Amino acid sequence: MPEVSKTEIGRRFFKLQKEKNVEKAIEKIRQSMGPEWSLFTHADIEALKYILGESWVFIDRDAWEKISFTRLSGIDLRELIRTGKEALDRVITDQAAVQKATVILSKSS
Repeated sequence: MPEVSKTEIGRRFFKLQKEKNVEKAIEKIRQSMGPEWSLFTHADIEALKYILGESWVFIDRDAWEKISFTRLSGIDLRELIRTGKEALDRVITDQAAVQKATVILSKSS
């Protein structure tokens, strides 16, 4: 079995932490949205996961923990999804997308 460097282990751990935190956030959002959640497409949810993941990378961990994902409105979610799609489509940079998302997320802390 090939040896894995400490750097690679660190990268994998970081990626798993990011995915875990994004999944927790998505679950909180899904539960708070109730039946309205079913109106979002798979592409919408993937864009939301993407922007939340990119935001998690740049937001201070304490600040992330203070975000109340259950308080995000439908309008906030649509704006996050739109921002995620713009970043994925390279209409805006990831940095610009994270800045937009941070403003939205900070309203719910």
